[in-house]
Amino acid sequence: MGLLNGKIALVTGAGTGIGREAAILLAEEGATVVLTGRRMAPLREVAGLIEKRRGKAFTRPLNIESRQEIFESVKWIKDGIGPVDILVNNAGSASKVLNARFLSEEEWNSTVNVNLTAVFNLTQAVLPDMIANGGGTVITVSSLAALNPNLLGGAAYGAAKAGVKNFMTFVHNTYRNQGIRATTILPGETNTPIMDNRARPPLESERAVMLDPQDVARAIALCASLQKGAVIPELHICPTFMRDTSADIETARWVGAPADTPDMPKSRK
Repeated sequence: MGLLNGKIALVTGAGTGIGREAAILLAEEGATVVLTGRRMAPLREVAGLIEKRRGKAFTRPLNIESRQEIFESVKWIKDGIGPVDILVNNAGSASKVLNARFLSEEEWNSTVNVNLTAVFNLTQAVLPDMIANGGGTVITVSSLAALNPNLLGGAAYGAAKAGVKNFMTFVHNTYRNQGIRATTILPGETNTPIMDNRARPPLESERAVMLDPQDVARAIALCASLQKGAVIPELHICPTFMRDTSADIETARWVGAPADTPDMPKSRK
């Protein structure tokens, strides 16, 4: 018998990386998983894999920058499948420009919307039913960039991930006596497709020492499947080996800089 039999889990960013692996593990524990993301093809691929393993999965496209789409999706799940018991806020993105010196307000706002505001909207959308049903679990994937912000993730990403960590602590402190478990997971560098968007995409040898998406997914599954009287408010998970990121940081420093920036090295112009 699965530890999550009868539970309904909503996973954002479920088509690839951490979200994909988390959805598979939650389904293996018996949860009915609703896979959301911008692109349907990867979601259908994950759903097919879950169903081949005799799990239950549904797919729905979702732009998490849209509050309206979020609330419509949660209603769609409730009306067609049942109220959400487990919310996994996994979807995230980083800005192209990392340095606060050159970062536009538009890109700042978009990064904050995806990594922070969307988590607020999703949590607000599922909370009423969780409270009415006497319990629920909200798990948010933040980042160790919340604790050690730098040019790897960028100014906007680090600020948003710190903000979401704070918000989840608020949810934990405010609703725990109503049966709501709020967990923040803070991973270090993880070998996911988002690495392809880095200012300097890591080499295969560098990716080899990063976390595997399944490492983080296993942490998500653990937090979701504890007996209801237990909660892990915050969990840090990082690679055992610390790689040299100096080249990544130096490259990221100048992304978006005007060509006539006085202190830019000539090799970067």
